Amino acid sequence: MIAGLLTGIAARPWVQAALRYGAIILAVVLFVLALRRFGERAGRLVERLETTEKANDVQRKMLEAATRRPRSRDDLAEQLRDGRF
Repeated sequence: MIAGLLTGIAARPWVQAALRYGAIILAVVLFVLALRRFGERAGRLVERLETTEKANDVQRKMLEAATRRPRSRDDLAEQLRDGRF
């Protein structure tokens, strides 16, 4: 009975046009929502990349500083005597 009513309603031309436009609008809305979600995900990835780059930069600076440090106590004492430290 319900199927018969729906078939009778959907058989009218104006209802078919409304359903067609409704399907198009639904597809556009879903596409826009998917774009929004993709944009949010891309934003989070960019933020994570920036954080990783900052951490890598800090670590690189620490490693560079470690290469300039005195190798032994004698080297440290010599630098302190020379006033280079």
